[in-house]
Amino acid sequence: MDLDPRTALQAERARATKLSADVERSMQDVSDARDGANTDDEHDPEGATLAWERGSLGAVRDDARRRVEQVDAALGRLDAGTYGRCAVGGEPIPEARLAAVPWAATCVAHS
Repeated sequence: MDLDPRTALQAERARATKLSADVERSMQDVSDARDGANTDDEHDPEGATLAWERGSLGAVRDDARRRVEQVDAALGRLDAGTYGRCAVGGEPIPEARLAAVPWAATCVAHS
């Protein structure tokens, strides 16, 4: 792995945390736009669009939050000395997998 695992994990944590915050702001913008819109969703052509956009943003935010949790767990494994070992079978997680997914808790066979 080119990057130290801790450095890679901290960089991913910062990226996911920023994404979550950015999406929260976008969700607020959507809510603010909705406040100024017609509240009759059934007859308002923008109502469905705003609801869909808010739902989509919520999914991105939730994924970013899950990523922060996964990265925090990986940092915990790093501190415990178990980083890089499959949580299911205990075998080493291949370097290529850790390079691609530094927060991976399992080998490919157990994912």
